[in-house]
Amino acid sequence: MEIRIQSIGFDATEKLKAHIEKKVNKLSRVSEDIHTVDVYLKVVKPETAQNKEAEIKLQIPNAELFASKVTDTFEESVDLSVEALEKQIIKNKEKLRSR
Repeated sequence: MEIRIQSIGFDATEKLKAHIEKKVNKLSRVSEDIHTVDVYLKVVKPETAQNKEAEIKLQIPNAELFASKVTDTFEESVDLSVEALEKQIIKNKEKLRSR
């Protein structure tokens, strides 16, 4: 699984990148078929408390899954996006099984 992290308009810290990689790697427990993971981090305007956005795009066979969350911190946004993607992966697997 290839993980690409892009921080738009700022430099992500090593601690933040490590957190993202740790969380994204947990998705491999749900599906071993993940090819690439693109993570986009950006600060949403205007400058409010809830302005940290994390978008995560996954490439799996037969599908491209996407989740985006905006919260106070990038860590929380990543956590919620990963949770949403876990649900999407499970739903996608069930859909493929029922065919």
